[in-house]
Amino acid sequence: MLQLDSITLRFGERTLFQDVHCTINPGERVGLAGPNGAGKSTLMKIITGDFEPDSGEVLLGGNRTVGYLPQDGIDPDPSLTLFLEVESAFREILKLRRDVEEVQQKMASFKPGSEESDRATDRFGTLQERLELSGSYTLRSDIERVLKGLGFQESDFDRPVTEFSGGWLMRIALAKLLLQKPDYLLLDEPTNHLDIESLQWLEQFLEKYEGAVVVISHDRAFLDKITRRTLALRGGMLRDYAGNYTFFEKKYREEREQLIKEKANREKERKQTEEFIDRFRYKATKAKQVQSRIRQLEKEDEIEIEDDQEEISFRFPTPERSGLVVMELKGVSKSYGENRVFSDLDYQVERGDKVAVVGPNGAGKSTLIRILAGLEPIDSGELKTGHNVTPSYFAQHQAEELNPKKTVLEELRESAPLESESRLRTLLGCFLFRGDDVFKKVSVLSGGEKSRLALSKMLIAPSNFIILDEPTNHLDMQSREILQQALNLYEGTCMIVTHDRDFADSIVKKTLEVQPGRVKTWPGHVSHYLEMRELAEQESQSSESNRKSENGKGENGSLSRKEVRRIEAQKRQKLASSVNPLKERLRKLEESIASMEERIGEIEALMADTSFYSDEEQVKATTMEYEKLKSDLSNSYSKWEELAGRINYLESETE
Repeated sequence: MLQLDSITLRFGERTLFQDVHCTINPGERVGLAGPNGAGKSTLMKIITGDFEPDSGEVLLGGNRTVGYLPQDGIDPDPSLTLFLEVESAFREILKLRRDVEEVQQKMASFKPGSEESDRATDRFGTLQERLELSGSYTLRSDIERVLKGLGFQESDFDRPVTEFSGGWLMRIALAKLLLQKPDYLLLDEPTNHLDIESLQWLEQFLEKYEGAVVVISHDRAFLDKITRRTLALRGGMLRDYAGNYTFFEKKYREEREQLIKEKANREKERKQTEEFIDRFRYKATKAKQVQSRIRQLEKEDEIEIEDDQEEISFRFPTPERSGLVVMELKGVSKSYGENRVFSDLDYQVERGDKVAVVGPNGAGKSTLIRILAGLEPIDSGELKTGHNVTPSYFAQHQAEELNPKKTVLEELRESAPLESESRLRTLLGCFLFRGDDVFKKVSVLSGGEKSRLALSKMLIAPSNFIILDEPTNHLDMQSREILQQALNLYEGTCMIVTHDRDFADSIVKKTLEVQPGRVKTWPGHVSHYLEMRELAEQESQSSESNRKSENGKGENGSLSRKEVRRIEAQKRQKLASSVNPLKERLRKLEESIASMEERIGEIEALMADTSFYSDEEQVKATTMEYEKLKSDLSNSYSKWEELAGRINYLESETE
């Protein structure tokens, strides 16, 4: 098990953790919750040993392993392709493969039956067994399965890692970690760079994962799906809740309401006590009672209640009314070189539409919304902007366009020069810029802080058509809910590219699915779309299965000769991949057995000659060799029986 024992960490005068205790058992699914800045990522780094606490220790039982996916990216080997970069995570398997090749080369140079050859044969058998147990023979298929699940195409496997953007590099890091299967899997915002398809695949993978999983995420639906326990980090303390994020949130609110009541009662009692003291302070007959009440007040602990950030709210400026048709695409085609993204695309956005845009990465989601925002030229067709439409667009890369010399407040004021400072600071507070944070220079902000500032700038500008590309990636739960509430109250038209189902579901009324070369509109929110798509896929698979079943049968309902040959070929291929390595080991073992039997026969012939016993040293050495050969031969017979049995079993199973 994994234990945190009295972990304490301070940064200057601020205590990040105070005497934190926790135990995480094998196989548990744990969400690590808390506001931005509470220290969630730091706590994960303490568990991995990347960060040292001021006091306390992390205890990891047995030979348990810990794997960690950080938020801040990875540095892959620029000389490697995607596949080789992922494969490089399996150093032990790669070393075993090299060792096997090295032993094979040595065996070829040794004389059969020599002592060196025998040792090399034994070494080869041992390495082969270890290689089988290591998963070497399934490694390639495992890597391909995980990479495809995370959205990579087979054509990507041989591309240099230097060609992939930061989001795809995070997927590469995630793939390596999932394939290594550590006993404790620590994931810090794993969903930020995933699309709907890869997010669903990750959920299914983690549900079947045998080790423990600890997740930091602002995706409520993902947390609720994966976790069964929540550790909440607030004010340096770690609280344990026996449920997912929704359960924790409900319990936390109940606890907070109870604290508010207790504080009100405490203040009422304190006021009564202070009135008693003031009234009888100078009355001799009440002196004892007064002193008792004073000591009582001194002993009382203050009930501290955290600020309720839910009281902060933001509302979009009331937009001007646009025409009924906001945007219309007619026969639009768009290519990047030889890559055709859309061909003869027709699509219409109407006033009041609130649409979620979903689909796999690379299908054209960002291209489509950039075309609608007027930022991407089209190759052919027509883009019509409706009457009085004022679009406003946000994407993560807009953070790069901020002026590094300005403060956060100055940069926001540039987008709304007539707004009051209190309203500007209220909006910045919604997106985690509180107190003196608003006077920070843009140049010192982190990537996430710059994205939140860029989002704030976009939201405060008057607009009746808002287009958002993954707006929640760098928001905590509170900021995400504030934006969600504001979009629910927004009276204009909006399109949101997002993988965050819980965020989008309460806002959108339509879901636009973008697949390579085509789009399709589904009524309802994202979760409804996923359910409908799953049902459609099941029906399609059932129809296809029935069709294949009918095509594979002869006139009397039996399998056709072509189908029989195909099935038999598949069986032979499966048998060969499983049995051939075992047969090769059996062949080499039989050669070794024959060599030992030959040598034993030679020694027994020597022993039958009376002159053999005249040399005492020769008798001693030969007898020792004889006994060792007989022992080795007995072991080899056992190995032969085991291998032959495994081969017979596999062949009979295939038949």
